[in-house]
Amino acid sequence: MTTTDVRKRKLASDDKLPQANRRKNSGNGNGNGRGGVTSGLKLSFLCLIVSVLLLLFVFGVYHLYFAQADPFPATVTNILTKTSDSPTVSMRYHQSTHTDHTPRTTMKPPTTPMKHEKHNEPNAAGFISDNASPYLARLASKLGYSKVQYAAIIDAGSTGSRVLAYKFNRSFIDNNLVLYEELFKERKPGLSSFADNPADGAHSIKLLLDEARAFIPKEHWSSTPLVLKATAGLRLLPQSKAENLLNAVRDLFAKSEFSVDIDAVEIMDGTDEGIFSWFTVNFLLGRLSKTNQAAALDLGGGSTQVTFSPTDPEQVPVYDKYMHEVVTSSKKINVFTHSYLGLGLMAARHAVFTKGYSDEDTIVESVCVNPIIANRTWTYGNVKYQVSGKENIKSSAEQPVVDFDTCLELVKSKVMPLVKPKPFTLKQHAVAAFSYYFERAIESGLVDPTTGGETTVEAYRKKAQEICAIPNDEQPFMCFDLTFISVLLREGFGLNDSKKVKLYKKIDGHEISWALGCAYNVLTSDEKFNNS
Repeated sequence: MTTTDVRKRKLASDDKLPQANRRKNSGNGNGNGRGGVTSGLKLSFLCLIVSVLLLLFVFGVYHLYFAQADPFPATVTNILTKTSDSPTVSMRYHQSTHTDHTPRTTMKPPTTPMKHEKHNEPNAAGFISDNASPYLARLASKLGYSKVQYAAIIDAGSTGSRVLAYKFNRSFIDNNLVLYEELFKERKPGLSSFADNPADGAHSIKLLLDEARAFIPKEHWSSTPLVLKATAGLRLLPQSKAENLLNAVRDLFAKSEFSVDIDAVEIMDGTDEGIFSWFTVNFLLGRLSKTNQAAALDLGGGSTQVTFSPTDPEQVPVYDKYMHEVVTSSKKINVFTHSYLGLGLMAARHAVFTKGYSDEDTIVESVCVNPIIANRTWTYGNVKYQVSGKENIKSSAEQPVVDFDTCLELVKSKVMPLVKPKPFTLKQHAVAAFSYYFERAIESGLVDPTTGGETTVEAYRKKAQEICAIPNDEQPFMCFDLTFISVLLREGFGLNDSKKVKLYKKIDGHEISWALGCAYNVLTSDEKFNNS
């Protein structure tokens, strides 16, 4: 995964007026210049109002007569400061084991709610609901009517840890957040790889924290939330080892000079991971307040998340405990989300490669690996394996190949028992896929590496067959990886061969990550950031 090094940009609100202008009289003869300052402020405010009215008229006419919206664009430009597709959101989780409907998360996305909604009272988080034009927010930023706000989120995944630091502007006029800049850095291996050495694990996080320090000015550290959420890698560890790692990170954060809450370092619930990812994708695509939100498919190393909003209300009871209510300013959205533990790419490799072996065996052969591959080192769960290909009746010395049909059936036997519940109405939705879905499509040549793009479920299957018939020493596990992805999408999730899959790593220069949704949640649900 590539990293993006974002250079700092000076805010317009930080620009200083020339000294002569700030002291200039308005001609009233008052030597202290206060009358000139007052008149200047009134004139500035009047100009602001006139400019806003003109902008609203111009952009209203443009969107009414000229804007052609692609319902599912391959690339998105400036979506964060366009349209009003992001209503106030609060999430309520309905679990089958209890009837507690207390909101666990309150999210207030940056721009505005749908235009027909008018809110004049503070919402549950204690601030005025979004009711101003996003163009007003941008203009206010230019004129110095906003303040800068930062957030630093560390994603401690199973195969690597990433820091995503965000720079926002919060408008003094309507309290909206507008995302301006983003830092993304990654380090491998993942935090869970340091299960027996928590100090080294904390050091790997410190190196990412140093990147955030360089991106965020020191004067903002104390007002910047710092959060680390661990995903499937730590979920799969024994509880004592996972807690030792988290405690080492907590000690690091306590000395960081950033704003750290008591629950800032923890193992993330799979439900939160899915919903935050779904929010990020639909916000960046401008679909959050529409009736046809995209389904979000995230394939990690240890687990995979599927999140979508069923289009038919009658489908909601079918999924029962996997449904979660998302309440917007104008409607309630019922969202299905589930994290399938064990169906991450690396977890699936381990299940297939070690089939027929005991837990102590670390030298293995697999029918899903080409026979030319011998003793290739691969690490999973802090255990090093020597993986080799296995001879088969379709392979020969002249043309070594993987027996694709045999591998396919083996993968199905490992995948299908873990797909519970089966998201059988996923096929009704536009699908946005990212993480390993995107990476393997790029690395195998399934889609263009520079533009990403769109593929189909059938294309994954055909590319898997093609790769399995090639003795590829440089990508020894690509045959398995593509076969697994095709099985997961087709047999596991019930998508037909012609189903289109949009592949993303970034939208408008922003990483597709649950971290963005998490950052908005922290900054808008906590009073100390909302009023700082």
